[in-house]
Parts: sequence; structure tokens; C-alpha cells
Amino acid sequence: MNIFVTGATGKVGSRLVPRMLQWDHHVKVLVRDAAKADWLHQQGAELVEGDLLQPDDYIDALRGTEAVIHLAAQFRGVDENTAKISNIDGTIALANAALQTEVPKFVFSSTNHVYGSGNHARPNREDDELRPSFPYPQTKAAAEVALLQLHREQGLGLRIMRLPFVYGDRDPHIMEFLPFMRNWNPAKRMHMAHHADVAQALLLAAYTPGINGRIYNVADDAPISVAELALLHHSEIPSNALQQDYDPWDMIVDTTRIREELNYRPIYPSFYSARDAGAI
Repeated sequence: MNIFVTGATGKVGSRLVPRMLQWDHHVKVLVRDAAKADWLHQQGAELVEGDLLQPDDYIDALRGTEAVIHLAAQFRGVDENTAKISNIDGTIALANAALQTEVPKFVFSSTNHVYGSGNHARPNREDDELRPSFPYPQTKAAAEVALLQLHREQGLGLRIMRLPFVYGDRDPHIMEFLPFMRNWNPAKRMHMAHHADVAQALLLAAYTPGINGRIYNVADDAPISVAELALLHHSEIPSNALQQDYDPWDMIVDTTRIREELNYRPIYPSFYSARDAGAI
């Protein structure tokens, strides 16, 4: 396939793009600074230097593209306004450019944080009401609404993928995030997915016909507890964390739809299977 990717140098993109190139896809990547993405160019990616908010920079590169995989987003370390401009305005600009150039498939990377907590006594499902509680998922939820409107009104070939906590392939994400978990109840569990399975899910969304407008939860088969992650990474949980309340279904999702409609099956069904395979 001829695929256009944003966020190619981020945590997900930097592991997805090399896999796509190994699988003989023609990949164009939108980057702000081509020099920082030269390693992708050396592997075979075509670099398109430009700004997501300036479609004139990349609209020609979209022509003839079979799918867009939109990963670029601001997550931590930026103010709320910057996050809104990047995650909402930039997404809408790209989607409109894809419509203008008649790109048939638009894969949007969202997050399972859009569900929020306290909603149900079961795993979160794609059609549940969204109640995001902090800026990053709030911007993702707003972008989803805007994209779904473009799908309904203008025929955007939209596929929304709600990703969990992503790890593996020497990604330091877990160690980076453990300090934020120190005050979580150690019994709290969360869904995760290895980068190999995120790549699988995103490409299934890009390949599969007849799923425009559909939303899919992505996750492995075995949510893991904060206590397990801490123990496996030689980190301690403060004793007072035991007193913290938590929603047992927060960050837990139902993956029935992606399994049934896209035939998704995790390569690494659990963190332990990835660890045992040496894929961490």
C-alpha cells in the first residue's frame, strides 16, 4: 500500500514505520525537521517536510495515497492550548486535505482514556458515552467528534483506533510512567498493547474495506496491575497507595469488536508473553 503517516518519529510511529517498510509498503512521513527523520529515510521512507496545520506543505504528497495513518499528537509537557491546536485543529486540517485529494482511508489514533472512569460495571465499549477527565483525552474526544462529522457529511473514510498504554521494542514508556503510578492503588489494573500489536491493529484498519465510520478498542488479552508493573521494574509502591480509591474498569476495554470485525489477535497476549519472548 501507499500510506501517508504523521507522527512517524513518536513512540508509536517510530516503531510502526520500520515495520511497514519491512512489509514492503511505500511510506510517506510528514515531519517538521527532515534531518531528525533521516534514519527513516535511510530505511526507505519518503520524507515530506511540513507542518500539519499547513496543508499546502503536504497536499501534493497525499495525492495517490491509499491510506492516512494519523499518529501525530501532543501528549505531555505542553500547555492546553498547544494541545488543542495540534490534536484538534491539526487533525481537522489533515482530514480536509485527505478529502480534497480523495484518500479513501483515514486511520485516526485515539486513546482509551476518552472513556474516563465511573461509567460502567464492565469493560468500556466503543459506543459508550465519553467522559474524558484531563486535557489529552479531551482533545482526542473532540477530534473524534469532528472526524465523525466529516465522515457523515463529506464521506471521510474514517477508522478510529482507541489505543491503550503502549510498550515494548525498547520503549522506555513504562519506566517513564511508573512515577505517575506511585499514588495509584496497587490493585488497579490497566490494558496494554505491545508495539507489534498496535502496528497490527493500525494496518488492519488501513487494509480492511467496508469499515468507514467504525471505532475499535485496541488492547491485549490480560490487563496488568500497577503492583505487577512496579515489581517487574524494581519499583516500590508507597504503602499509603493502598488507601487510594479506584474504578476497577478504568483503562479496561472490551475488544470484541476488533476481534470479530478485523480478526485482530494479539501477537503478545500479555506483558508476560512479551517479556518471555524478549520483546520488551
